[in-house]
Amino acid sequence: MKISVFGLGYVGCVSAACMANDGNTVIGVDVNPHKVATVAAGKSPITEPDLEELINAAVKNGNLRTTQSARQAVLESDISIVCVGTPSNGNGSLKLDYVTRVCEQIGEALAEKNTYHTVVIRSTVLPGTVRSVLIPRLVETSGKQVGRDFGMAMNPEFLRESSAIADYYHPSLIVIGEYDARSGDAVAELYQEIDAEGIRLDLEAAEMVKYVNNAFHALKVTFANEVGNLAKAHGIDGRVVMDVLTRDRRLNISPAYLKPGFAFGGSCLPKDVRALSYRAKEYDIPTPLLTAIMPSNHAQIESGIQMIERTGKKRIAVLGLSFKAGTDDVRESPMIVLIETLVGRGYQVYVHDEHVQVDKLMGTNKEFLENELPHIASLMRSSLDEVLKAAEVVVIANGSDQYRRIVNRLTPNQEMIDLVGIYEPGSHVGEKYEGICW
Repeated sequence: MKISVFGLGYVGCVSAACMANDGNTVIGVDVNPHKVATVAAGKSPITEPDLEELINAAVKNGNLRTTQSARQAVLESDISIVCVGTPSNGNGSLKLDYVTRVCEQIGEALAEKNTYHTVVIRSTVLPGTVRSVLIPRLVETSGKQVGRDFGMAMNPEFLRESSAIADYYHPSLIVIGEYDARSGDAVAELYQEIDAEGIRLDLEAAEMVKYVNNAFHALKVTFANEVGNLAKAHGIDGRVVMDVLTRDRRLNISPAYLKPGFAFGGSCLPKDVRALSYRAKEYDIPTPLLTAIMPSNHAQIESGIQMIERTGKKRIAVLGLSFKAGTDDVRESPMIVLIETLVGRGYQVYVHDEHVQVDKLMGTNKEFLENELPHIASLMRSSLDEVLKAAEVVVIANGSDQYRRIVNRLTPNQEMIDLVGIYEPGSHVGEKYEGICW
């Protein structure tokens, strides 16, 4: 392929060198004459293991050359990959000056070009940037139409400094956000020799994936540090604790729990988070991340309540009372808080849960329900049909199999709010359906 790479910084240099090493013809573009000259001389402008050797070999065999001319690069390539920086502004917002300027330059060159060209954003940009900011700039400066005259894609990178070349050739995933299939096909062709799962999404989802990855990495570092600090205060080696945690590949290092939905509850998570946070205060160990867990969890409950209130309807069916499907455990179920709030605000609430029978609850489970929601018996219904018939809004609160089948039983005047993701992404469940995180 004939490729132009805009930005000869960290991501651009690694991408250009690897693509040239794969046999593509690559033109590296940068406004900095020193970077352009350095790469043209077969040297690397950044420190990265094995990168200079790749650059030198690619320059010598003619697969990699450089220029300061955006026009030349676009006219002599079929696909342009934008790798310029998107640093922070002083207030924390994203600085888009460099990436928008590059897109304007590409658009100006496209105005002179009669063949189809694909523009790929590899720079890190927030969701909506490609569609609402960059595509309009390209259309305006080129006078051409996206999807007809040029393609557009988002291809986030996951390169780590000091292991970037290995990460390029052995990625966990190749994520492609595409304006249309033709755009995505062009990007997929870049990686056809790389053995990795390719995931094709819309532009916004691909933009978001990059940020979520980095935020999760930051979260993990912060979590491990807070655990380590608290462990040390008890004379425990925090590294040993976290090593044990990460050995569990079924729950801890896995998709378990990493599914957007409603708040957590149950007899373990809330009390243990509170106890650990309180112990940290006793030892004067700052744990802002751990301390923020319970308020964040409560905010998710409030979000569900607000969704119900926005419907403007007063008769609410809540399907599921226990903190998860398949159990009668109602201890610290987030649904208790939701129901109690709705009742207090004047809503008529009808509750159904196939596993929760108030007269059969025992021990602390029964005590919790009686203390938190003493009038629960008047709200519970044993008949799902009765609950559905009475309600204007149906709230799915756990993933029971019988609740998956009710969408076709709803009347045109009823709305459904899904708090747990009972239907798979992409399912067609009608206009009256809304999920809490989707």
